[in-house]
Amino acid sequence: MLKRFRLEEPGSVEEAAELLARYGESAKVYAGGTELLLAMKEGLIRYERLINIKQIPDLDQIKLGDGVLRIGALSTHRSLAGSAPLKERLPAFVRMEENVANIRVREVGTIGGNLCFAEPHADPGTLLLVLGAKLTAEKASARREIPIEKFFVGAYETCLEEDEILTGIEMPLAPARSSLAYLKFGYLERPSVGVAVFLALDGEGKSVTDARVAVGCVGPTPKRIEEAESLLKGKGLQDASQALGRAGEVAARASDAISDLHGSQDYKEHIVQVLLKRTFQQAYGRCQSGGESQGELHG
Repeated sequence: MLKRFRLEEPGSVEEAAELLARYGESAKVYAGGTELLLAMKEGLIRYERLINIKQIPDLDQIKLGDGVLRIGALSTHRSLAGSAPLKERLPAFVRMEENVANIRVREVGTIGGNLCFAEPHADPGTLLLVLGAKLTAEKASARREIPIEKFFVGAYETCLEEDEILTGIEMPLAPARSSLAYLKFGYLERPSVGVAVFLALDGEGKSVTDARVAVGCVGPTPKRIEEAESLLKGKGLQDASQALGRAGEVAARASDAISDLHGSQDYKEHIVQVLLKRTFQQAYGRCQSGGESQGELHG
């Protein structure tokens, strides 16, 4: 049963931040509400006020310009899956959004809400890690950029200050002859394991000039695995392929996998190794073939 609460409807980020500062821990930002309201119904959390930010203008825009893709925090998963700029320049992101949770969540859930709730078994954070995303947080008197690597502090916990609101996400466009792949595995609605790989090849497509690896859904937070990346960078394709087994072992060990309803630690670590090989091969194949579309070469 959902207990009574007061709904505040600010018309600006500044007004919303002021409400959060005034009411402190008794208030919470409300956007899509797909996670928040369920937790409140179950009695897991309780807030006297919800700060509805859905009426604030321009927080749901998706723009391409100056070598950057900008996504408003109120963009729904459905709008991201249907976005023309994302389909053109970042189709792997579109494919991820098309498979987030279920149709109810995709219809009303927002990318900002997903990140701020910091549910461990969620897709977007893992993919954003290999994209080098930066998040914009605002409050009444200040604005700051947060590298995605520093955003997640723990399960259901972020680095946002009490009166800060996540307003947007920026992703730099990748160079030519680069590609991205994200694969997940799970037998429940939420993924048990998610692995993202970004690859950039040299002009001849014969060696790996950049590699980024991230693992999510296995532990409290998604993680970038730089030790695994170092095993792939600067190598010819044959050497990089031969290093995948070792890179998978490193990624599995460094992922902080824990046993839960989604699988045991050992099982998740095994799946990390399997998915890393597959995501690498998928990303490399897209680089070599020109991608599913011209835009795939840019992410």
